[in-house]
Amino acid sequence: MTDPGPTPRPHSARAAVRLVAEDFTELPPPGAPFTGEDRPGFPDDDGPLGWAGYGAARARARERTGESESVVCGTALAGGREAVLVSFEFGYLGGSLGERTGDRIAAACEYARTHRLPLVSLIATGGSRMQEGMRALAQLQRVARQSALNRRAGIPQVAVLRDPVTGGGWATLGSGADVVLALPGAQVGFAGSRVRPADADPAAYTAEAQQAAGHVDRVVPEAELSGVLGRWLTLLAPDVGRARPAPPPRALTSAPPPDSGREAVARARAAERPRARAYLDAYFAWREEISGDRCGGTDPDGILCGFGRRADGSTVAYAAQCGGPVRPAGFRTAARLIRTADRLGIPVLTLVDTPGAANDAEAERGGAGAAIGDVFAAVAEAAVPVTSLLIGEGGSGGALALAAPDRLWVTPDSYFSVIAPELAAPILKRPLTETPRTADELRLRPQDTIDLGLARGFAP
Repeated sequence: MTDPGPTPRPHSARAAVRLVAEDFTELPPPGAPFTGEDRPGFPDDDGPLGWAGYGAARARARERTGESESVVCGTALAGGREAVLVSFEFGYLGGSLGERTGDRIAAACEYARTHRLPLVSLIATGGSRMQEGMRALAQLQRVARQSALNRRAGIPQVAVLRDPVTGGGWATLGSGADVVLALPGAQVGFAGSRVRPADADPAAYTAEAQQAAGHVDRVVPEAELSGVLGRWLTLLAPDVGRARPAPPPRALTSAPPPDSGREAVARARAAERPRARAYLDAYFAWREEISGDRCGGTDPDGILCGFGRRADGSTVAYAAQCGGPVRPAGFRTAARLIRTADRLGIPVLTLVDTPGAANDAEAERGGAGAAIGDVFAAVAEAAVPVTSLLIGEGGSGGALALAAPDRLWVTPDSYFSVIAPELAAPILKRPLTETPRTADELRLRPQDTIDLGLARGFAP
């Protein structure tokens, strides 16, 4: 382990590294061998704007923190996985992003791509450095480009939001990560505390509020952070070679296929039928969930999304409907999950179980049609294999969106239908007493789904 220099303060960049990783080796600042001092071409002066006292402020920051810039970058082992770490030093001018900060982050991102290592950002920043003006703000474009290049290259990116995380650091490294973790009570928001409206609710600018709004995947206590981060790096590490299709889960019921459409619907709606969590628990040795659509919404009751580790050591991404109507945020979260897995070369499993998409006024205002269409597109565009299992109700397009067109299996207590039979009857101008006959005519039994060529067969 390299000499970390001065003993870190409780929330310093190096303390954050020690919290989650070991064997940290610092990367040299770009342009010169690492000396701990400013690199040639950037003299210790008042910066590009000639801001009076800026050079002196940087000197005091160096003396106070032992760091020569607001980020420390290097490689380390986190949960036994090698990764590139970008850790912010808030004690150095509030962890602000200046031109040399951008140099270091860009070099770290490039190193991660060159060496095929995941990038972990330990973020604590107040935003861009005003003493460098637009030269500082322009670093956000550099960082955003590097993050985009890493996504295109299939490099996993995990952000850990410390305290505070505001401004461009949140808008780029934070919100742009594949997985966003946060410490409890951390201040998180694009607007910093000094520029918010006077009547702004401070509770809205917290990690917990951002999680509730679908922008943070999980709030993790400090004592658990190392283990959670290590599991995520294990899950997101791409397997060597082409992604193999995930095998379908085993059916959790041994009942014979239903005799009628009415019986198929009754079985699928039975309260005792196994649901998504039971299937996920049986399929995976352990798993981690993602949360939120990154657009302001979550749907934990409608769909579960995440990545899981199987007993054979393989990783599979999953999007599992929970048996009720799925809201637009749930579909958008599923689309986000599928596209993330596709970039990282990880196969996908979907569990289909919904009477249909939520159809109330709020769902329509939330863009139900566009959200469902986005899932159809994500499945159609995926280069990795998608495996699907129909475990309960398969109601209309809300269910079909998550069903792989060539790798769908069914269970004996499931049905798939263009529409629920009790809704089909009035559309066909039939009395509700005709619902059982309508169910039979729709051919919605699981064996009918197989016979119609929509499913490969029953789950094992």
